[in-house]
Amino acid sequence: MLNIEQCWNAVQARDRRQDGRFFFGVVTTGVYCRPSCPARRALRRNVRFYETPEAAERDGLRPCLRCHPLETAGGAETRKMHELCRYIEEHASAGERLDLAALAAHTGLSRFHLQRRFKAVLGVTPREYAEAYRLRRLKSELRHSQDVTEAVYSAGFGSSSRVYERAGTRLGMTPRQYRRGGEGMAINYSCAETPGGLMMLGATDRGLCFLQFGESEQALAAALHGEYPAAQIGPMSQARLPEFRAWMGELRRHLEGERPEFDLPLDIRATAFQIRVWNYLQGIPYGQVKSYAEVAAGIGRPTAARAVARACASNPVALVIPCHRVIRGSGELGGYRWGLEVKEALLARERRQPRHGEQEQPAPGA
Repeated sequence: MLNIEQCWNAVQARDRRQDGRFFFGVVTTGVYCRPSCPARRALRRNVRFYETPEAAERDGLRPCLRCHPLETAGGAETRKMHELCRYIEEHASAGERLDLAALAAHTGLSRFHLQRRFKAVLGVTPREYAEAYRLRRLKSELRHSQDVTEAVYSAGFGSSSRVYERAGTRLGMTPRQYRRGGEGMAINYSCAETPGGLMMLGATDRGLCFLQFGESEQALAAALHGEYPAAQIGPMSQARLPEFRAWMGELRRHLEGERPEFDLPLDIRATAFQIRVWNYLQGIPYGQVKSYAEVAAGIGRPTAARAVARACASNPVALVIPCHRVIRGSGELGGYRWGLEVKEALLARERRQPRHGEQEQPAPGA
């Protein structure tokens, strides 16, 4: 366990002998450094101490570009894991299969140690990383290749059958549907002013697929078309008017604090990891918050705080999946897809309202 007083003294003295033994983070700048960092010292109340770079990054901090903390002895292995990622990407693109023994031989580490350290740094195993990389390549190739087969092989997959086996949980749709940008989907939308700002709902016949805030209906419509470029998108139909009004009413009452909990049908595309994160977010009680690291631990992936942050940023349905309830471990708000002002307003409104089942307390002397 770190001795906080000794760590702070080492930081003030810029003691190079302590480099690699611990790291300190500055919550106001969002970076973490080695003790000898030459940058201007932050106030003590804004400084946090960590045993490893991974611990600092779980709190949402990034490496300092001035002192390069990953270059210390303590961060050498972390850098090696990131170098291994590039090696995996190079071979995965060529369609080569790298087993753990081959990767261990390349790094000079034992298979057990490599597996453990890679997962600690990246949050996934080398095999999972390679598969995720090929799927990212596949998504890009599906947008630009002449046909699906060409995209599958260009992304490094040995056959199309393996892609279709994973389509339901990884792409959210078949490769052909993804390439066509949601072709065949019919989406209705409606806009309304709410206590949280201008909001647009988009839904298929199965449920909500789009719920976002914006400055204008034109900007929100453009975002909806960008999400589903080949879908049939149109204003709310007369037949669906009662349904949309009911949904909008529930959301408005939620934003006004009258309905802390609600359950609306969803029709969204997601990876298995995103689904785990979003399901967890829906369990965070009204008026409460969790850190990215707490969410990662809650889904059984304690080293995946950064991946949790990316899942929050890719949430297509605000409020229903309450990603605004996730903040940094330092207490800062962190990011929000629709702006920090909206996030701050949502959290402030929830804190002002009594939680579900509680009564407002009378003011003193009332």
